[in-house]
Amino acid sequence: MPTIHPDEAAAREDLCRFLSACYYEPAPEFAEEELFDSMLRAASRIDDDLALQARALGEAFAAQDLQTLLIDYTRLFLGPVQPLAQPYGSYWLSGERKLMQDSTMAVLELYRQGGFDLADEFRELPDHVAVELEFLYLLIFRENEARRDADGNQLAGATDLQQRFMAQHLGAWSAPFTAALREGAQTPFYRALAAFTERFIRIEEARLTTLH
Repeated sequence: MPTIHPDEAAAREDLCRFLSACYYEPAPEFAEEELFDSMLRAASRIDDDLALQARALGEAFAAQDLQTLLIDYTRLFLGPVQPLAQPYGSYWLSGERKLMQDSTMAVLELYRQGGFDLADEFRELPDHVAVELEFLYLLIFRENEARRDADGNQLAGATDLQQRFMAQHLGAWSAPFTAALREGAQTPFYRALAAFTERFIRIEEARLTTLH
């Protein structure tokens, strides 16, 4: 398998977690905890264009008041009637534009195989984009750990699960989701988030094709 620089490997781990956080309700903690500075540092170790998009994302958040971001977040992901950018894989994968379909059960099975448990207090559906990004983080963490330990069996298992997850789930529905997010967003922040998400996922898919 191709060699991956440890800094880049760690950056991919981090970026999954940071990107997942962006899909929760916008809050002052985003700035207080320097979320976007962290994203920029991680993206800079992966891809130059991704780094430019990370910088644009942070600047868009800083330029917008929180109340306006909350209104856009609600319109896009919550409703009140029909969210403009449904953040659930089943909505995009079922062909019926419905939630909690067969794909939801299928992704739960992949979570089980990966040892990924949802907290009892978690109130979102299991195929929410933030959850799927957290699962991708876990898979990348396991891959990186296996590389450090030179554990070929664990490495093969982690990369195989990543490939199936991206092909059947996150990578399969991210394009229509991010297109809807970009089209429906009224703030530059959520348009930038759509572009960043799609770029990162396409980079991950391309990387996975080299791991055979």
